[in-house]
Amino acid sequence: MCPRRGRCLRERHGPVRPAQPEGGRDEAPACRAAGTGGNGGRPGSGPESFPLPCGPGLLSPARIMSTQIRFGTDGWRAVIAEGFTFANVARVAQAAADYWRDHPVPGCDLRVVVGYDRRFFSDRFAECAAEVFAANGYEVLLTSMATPTPAVSLAVRDRRCIGGVMITASHNPAIFNGFKLKSHYGGSSDPETCRAVESYLDRSPVRRLAAAEAQRQGRLRRVDLQPPHVRTVRRLVDFAAIGRSGLRVAHDALFGAGAGAFEALLAGTTCQVTSLHTEHDVLFGGLNPEPIPANYGPAAAFLRRHPHDLCLVTDGDADRLGAMDGRGRPLTTHQLVCLVLYHLHCHRGLKGRVVKALTLTSMVDKMCSAWGLPLLETGVGFKYICPEMIKGDVLLGAEESGGMGLPGHIPERDGLAAGLMLLELLACERKPVRRVLLGLERQFGPHRYGRHDLHLPQARVAALLDRLRNAPPDRLGRWPVAEVKTFDGIKLIANNGAWLMLRGSGTEPVLRIYAEAATDTDVRRLLKLGLRWTRQV
Repeated sequence: MCPRRGRCLRERHGPVRPAQPEGGRDEAPACRAAGTGGNGGRPGSGPESFPLPCGPGLLSPARIMSTQIRFGTDGWRAVIAEGFTFANVARVAQAAADYWRDHPVPGCDLRVVVGYDRRFFSDRFAECAAEVFAANGYEVLLTSMATPTPAVSLAVRDRRCIGGVMITASHNPAIFNGFKLKSHYGGSSDPETCRAVESYLDRSPVRRLAAAEAQRQGRLRRVDLQPPHVRTVRRLVDFAAIGRSGLRVAHDALFGAGAGAFEALLAGTTCQVTSLHTEHDVLFGGLNPEPIPANYGPAAAFLRRHPHDLCLVTDGDADRLGAMDGRGRPLTTHQLVCLVLYHLHCHRGLKGRVVKALTLTSMVDKMCSAWGLPLLETGVGFKYICPEMIKGDVLLGAEESGGMGLPGHIPERDGLAAGLMLLELLACERKPVRRVLLGLERQFGPHRYGRHDLHLPQARVAALLDRLRNAPPDRLGRWPVAEVKTFDGIKLIANNGAWLMLRGSGTEPVLRIYAEAATDTDVRRLLKLGLRWTRQV
């Protein structure tokens, strides 16, 4: 590989040949063919009620309709071609269209934004959803290219839309795709809205209007949402300070929708930008597009050979942020949140409430206590943080997965905005990021963190959590348990501040085990303890 500033570093992969459904047929034409007559598998000039696709190599209507759709932490996700099919995407879009029509929002039009990431067929799934909304009388703004989720959320708010849809499975493996719901305020729909949309499933027949016909009728427009997002994010920071800093910035896009974003954000500045893994690879280079150290290997190897000041890492839809220092050593998402909080309060002099997911480091608690900042702890998922941001007076909303919501911005996590905020911090400090972190550790003590994801059937996960809630252990190894929290899984906090937490994933059959302590050794012990508990059910 030959690095070039501002250019993509290309990793070589074999050709990607997506598997065909049984019978060698693509599902999309079949989905569109039903009830259309002889027009090439497209609906006619008007909206039609679509029977479900069936035929050789396709699922029967009964089997498709029996597919359960359940909204998790941030919308609905399923395996592509198993649960995540064109028929089911259309069902969910119809439910959302029916719900939003029945629940108008003052000041908002019957307009939706539909965006998508770089996953297999995301563009086609997005077009399918757009056709449903168009057939139901909505004005539809469909992104013209793969687009970061925060850009879609921003457009929902700024264009007075009643809602939005993002086709993405975020950080999940490549076999998944998903349907994120965005509400009129430009953030994740709250749990009540998600449950309500779920309850609207199959209340009315699916209606679709071919995209070409919807465009001809003026019901659908294809739009580029990235330039307005770039302008908005630049206004959030001291862009002049960043612009003259001369920082050497690497960005690992993990083959996701954030590819090229920091080149656009930092265009015209003295910063040097190196973009990594920006190719469109629906297999994400064989990794999950999640900003965690396990996925940093190729970028870390490059940084060891070619040092930078900071490497920013975005997930599959660029709403979450990870990072490495300039020599490829990982920074945890907990450290990034603490850095941003430190910068907002100590450099900018801002105050306000801090809202954090309960899986986030307790260093945030200590910082808030020392600086007199009110702290609120929520369940996992930005949909719990978003309502607090809408209320106002929130300095920072943050979660363990790298999602951060910033003051003066949409009530939504934005990995690109958080990345620029870190660059502003470095421009202010004029010192390596590791030295800034050492200063925080001297003030608030060392905090080490670990997480283990264990694939378990959901029934076993539920049984384990019920058992622990009903009879919580009174010790974490050698430490007495001082506090137990059960509003999202179970979190056991020891008398020295160390903690262990177990919860089920909202989107996968996975048990997540989290631990924090003062040393890596103690973190490993806590994780092993959590694993031992799983063998008891």
